[in-house]
Formats: sequence, structure tokens, C-alpha cells
Amino acid sequence: MMKYPLLVVLFLTTNLLFSQKRELGKVTIEELKEKYHPIDSLAPAAILFQTGKTTFQYSQEEGFYLVTEVEVKIKIYTKEGYEFANEAIQFYVGGNEKESVDFSKAFTYNLVGDKVEKTKLKGENEFIENVNKFWSVKKITMPNVREGSIIEYKYEIKSPYYSVFPEWKFQKSIPVKFSQYETNIPEYFTYNVYRKGSLIPVESKSKEGKTISITNKDLVRSGAAIKYERTNESINYTVEKVVYTLENLKALNDESFVNNIENYTAGLQHELSGKKMPNSMFESFSLTWEDVVKNIYKNDNFGEQLNITNYFENDIKGFINDQDKVNKIFEFVKTRMNWNGLYGYNCDEGVKKAYQNKTGNVADINLMLVAMLKYANVDADPVLISTRSNGIPLFPSRTAFNYVIVRVNNNEKSYFLDATDKNAMINILPLRDLNWNGRLVKNDGYSEMLDLMPQFISNDVVTVLAKIENESEISGQTREQYFAYNAYNYRNKYRKLNKESIVENVEKKFDGLEINDYEVTNVESLNEPVIEKYAFVNKNEIEKIGNKILFSPLMHFKADKNPFLVEKREYPIDFSFPFKDKYSISIAVPDGYEVAFLPETITLSMDNNYGVFSYIINSSANQIQLVVNFEINVSIVPAEDYVMLKEFFDRMIQKQNEKVILLKK
Repeated sequence: MMKYPLLVVLFLTTNLLFSQKRELGKVTIEELKEKYHPIDSLAPAAILFQTGKTTFQYSQEEGFYLVTEVEVKIKIYTKEGYEFANEAIQFYVGGNEKESVDFSKAFTYNLVGDKVEKTKLKGENEFIENVNKFWSVKKITMPNVREGSIIEYKYEIKSPYYSVFPEWKFQKSIPVKFSQYETNIPEYFTYNVYRKGSLIPVESKSKEGKTISITNKDLVRSGAAIKYERTNESINYTVEKVVYTLENLKALNDESFVNNIENYTAGLQHELSGKKMPNSMFESFSLTWEDVVKNIYKNDNFGEQLNITNYFENDIKGFINDQDKVNKIFEFVKTRMNWNGLYGYNCDEGVKKAYQNKTGNVADINLMLVAMLKYANVDADPVLISTRSNGIPLFPSRTAFNYVIVRVNNNEKSYFLDATDKNAMINILPLRDLNWNGRLVKNDGYSEMLDLMPQFISNDVVTVLAKIENESEISGQTREQYFAYNAYNYRNKYRKLNKESIVENVEKKFDGLEINDYEVTNVESLNEPVIEKYAFVNKNEIEKIGNKILFSPLMHFKADKNPFLVEKREYPIDFSFPFKDKYSISIAVPDGYEVAFLPETITLSMDNNYGVFSYIINSSANQIQLVVNFEINVSIVPAEDYVMLKEFFDRMIQKQNEKVILLKK
């Protein structure tokens, strides 16, 4: 009998036990008794393990197809963690061949007394939701979930489309103890592997042989007789297995001013770059962005739609010679058309039918707008983009885009338009569109990357006349003007609300504020700033200590805490658009008091002209006058400048909270 050194035995035993914990059906009483995560005590849940494996299967009728199997085991700690007892897997149903998703081995485990109770997922907790004609979602809701539960399940995705693998995400919004993804790729296929996030998984590679058995029917003549004879053929090939592993991953927190946290999540994407089948030449599938654009343009549901004009010609002929025809046509499309909420760069029903029905998806509406502008001799073209929710495209692929907008060159200036949003304006796109870059599409195949992020400042101007009453409250009049994106955001939030609901929202925004005589103008006039006026009383800003009154002259407009809390940050700070907030505040000193202390006037600025904060205060007679300017001059601040930004906000907020001291005479 072979003897092993003690360390080797311990190593093998430890790894055996460890691997057993990564099998479905292996739940211990100790795991169920665990009250909180050993490293992150505030975590509502944790993934004990998630393992995935993508393989190629072969059938003589269908050829190669993809099978991806995923097993997951999750510990639920609190009620806030119940949401992690649900799973939803999207699959493609829009082609001649369809994908499928199947769940199995789905159980919830609870500790009842000193025994483990096991509850199986039933049919009523599993269902399919049709998103649109291209995509469906398979959903499960695990049964009998409580604080302390452990849930586990397996799902399998079968797909005839092997050009792209399902994306593997190592990180989640909760801690992940162990995450492993395995690919098994036959020698016939070559894939580009793209890594996301800052974490680098451990890789191991190996190769093994596989065999495909094929039955052929051959037509054979024997004398005067003709018959089929079956012959069997075996094809041997090599499969490369690659295993990617990451362990003990902290929860990926969605911090303030993040475009889409999924962009920075550690993960893997596989894209087919080439194929060489037996007895065939090598086929290259590596795409450039120009290849992608040309393929999209050739699709009848994209490029062909730009050439159809007979459905709108009579309706826009009055705009053709108008000097303001770009705006007139843009407003016409926005007014007539209603977005059905569906994304996509290909038309759903087609521009003509969408026009007749007055509703359509993104492509129906914005390709229609391009066609109308071109018909009016305007230099207009579609721009392919990936929305914020879809993430930043990492590599050239037709699946990188999910949306299309419009670029216009007019009077030597360029503008972006998106007619899906009633509140959008020329160069004021819906925030979902502002995702770094887009790809211009010309009918001659020319392609160009365009910066989508706004370069202009959106102002917010606040004027306040206030006074201190009863030594306990501040009352006054506020006038606030919202420009550009600030006006867009106001309209999106409040346009459909009545006055009472708006007042309620503003009072919630400023704790302790009571509002009267609320009035707002220009909500419907998109080319004008939204102007908001109201009277207010604030009972939370005055601090009375003996014969002194203390208060922040910025009152309820001050920020109470820094939105940037972590010491380091690995992803950019996304403000969506540059902005400038200006406050002009005048506060009357009550009779019988004098100013004993005023905060100092200061100006703070960041390197690279990222932002400036100025605080100018003085007093004369019985008035305190404050002018505050806070501006961020860029849409995006890179992660390497986060510490500087955090310190800037710390100092700014500290200044905003400094108090004036009034002394009773």
C-alpha cells in the first residue's frame, strides 16, 4: 500500500471536503445556523458558490450547439436578502432556431428544530415572461424562504448560436465565496476572450480528446437493385478546457454617480473569431466596428427603412423650406409618435406601419426621423449606441448596440436628437442615451465614433429672500430656474404630477420645509427654462443658545453628507452632464440682533478644471448676503482622481454647514 506524507494527506482531505461543499444537495446544520456573513456582517445574503460550464454538443441534424450549465448555492441572512431567492434568465426566441432554459435541482433548506427541512421548487413558482418578439425570460421564485435559509438551483441554457457565450459575472452585489467558470471549446473554433473589471481570475488549461459518431446513408446499387446502406463514421477532435476561478469576493456596491455598475463587474465574455471545420478552409469572424456597421445597415429593418418616404411626404411638406425645419420636423415626430418602451436598432413593425399606428420602438421612431430630415435636405444620419443599462461595448459585435439616435449637421454645427422622449430637445438626450460613445452610420459604409457626453453647462439658478422669525424659524420666498438638463430632469419628474404632489415631493427633499403659494411656469415650453416659485417656512435651521442664534446661511440647500464615502474607487464618477448651481441668498437680521460671526469667503477648485466651489458672504446694515457657486465642468471624472474629488466634496460640505452667529444686543 502506497503511503503519503501527512501534509499531502491533509491537503487532499481539505480539498475533498472543500469540493464537497460545492455540490448541490450538500447543506449542513452549521451553514443553516450561520446568522451573518463572517466578513461582511451587513450583507443580506451571500453566494456560497456559483459554478458554470459551457460545452459544445453535437447532433447530426443540428450540428454543434452550446450548452451552458450553472449551479448556484445562496445563503439568506435577512429579509432584505429575499430578493436573491429569485432568478431570471433571458433567452433568444427571435430567430428560426430558439434558445431554451431549464431549471432543476431547485430547493430551499431551513433549520426546523435540529432537523433540515427541504422544500422543492414547484411549477407555480416557475414561469416564462415574453419581453418582446426577440427575447423571453425564464423566472423562478424559490419557496419557503426565511431568514437563515439556504437556496440552491441549477439551470441549463441550450443555444444553437455559438457566436457569443453567455456572459459570466464573478462579482455580485452580495459577497461571493467561490466563483468558477469553465469553457470546453473544440479545436474547430477560436474565440476572443474579453475580461471585465479589475480582478483577474486564476486560469488553468488542459486538453482532452472527444469523438463524434456519424451515421451515413449511402445509395448502393447491387445488380438491378438499389438500396441504402448505413455506414458509421467516427471523427476525433481535441477540446481545450479552460477553468477561471475567483474566491472570497466582496460585495460590489453601487456607489454614488456610477453609470452602470455592471460595466465594472469582474466577468468574462467570449466572442467567436474564427472557425475551421474538417476538410474546410478557415473562416474569420473577427469583426471591426466598420464590419458591424455595414452588416447592420444592410439589414432591411435598418438601412432600407431610411429610403421609404411616401408615408410622410404630404405631412411635412410645409417644413421643407422652413429655416427652423430641423426643430419643426423633430417636434412633429415627437408629437405624433409614441414610444412603446422597446429598445433596438432594428425596426419592429417598420417605419410606415409605425407611422400609421402612431407608436413604435426606438428604431421605428428615430429612423423615421432620419428619413424625414434627409427628405428635407438635412444632413442627418443614425447613430448606434448602447444605453446605460446595456453597458459599455467592449468589442465589435452587433449585440454591442441596443439603441439608435440621430446626428444632424446643420449650419456647421452637430446635434443629437432622440424623438422617443416628449421632454427631449435638440442636444438634450434622455439620460439613458448618455453612455460614453456612439457609432455614426453612413449609407456609404463609413463609420465614426462620436462622443455622446454633453460638453455644455446645465445651470440651476436659485434666488432666496428670507428672514428669521420668532427666533426659531426662517421664512422667505424662493425662485429657482432650471436650464438644459436640469429642466429636462424637472419635466421628467414632475410634468405629469399635480401641484399638490409636486409640493409634497419638494417638502420631502428639504426636511422641515413647509411650502405655500407654489407656482411653476414653462413646463410645457421646452425651449424656456422651467421657473419654480414658492413661499417657505423652515423650522429646522435655527439653533438658539442663550442670547445667540446660529444657522447655516445656505439653509436647507446645504448638503449634509458627502456622497463619496469609500476611501478608494475603481470606476469613474459619472455626473451625466456638466452643471452649475448658483445660489443668491439674502437673509434679514431680526431686530435686536447683530452679526457676531460670519464664515470666511473661500474658493475651492480641482485640478484639470473638474470643478469649482465659491462661497462669498458679507453683511451690511441688517442684511446677510450669500452667493454660492458650485460647478462641475465635466461629465465624467476618472477613477484615478477620486481622492481629489472626495476631498473637494469634504471641504465644500464642511463650508456649507458653517454657521452664522447672531448676538442679541
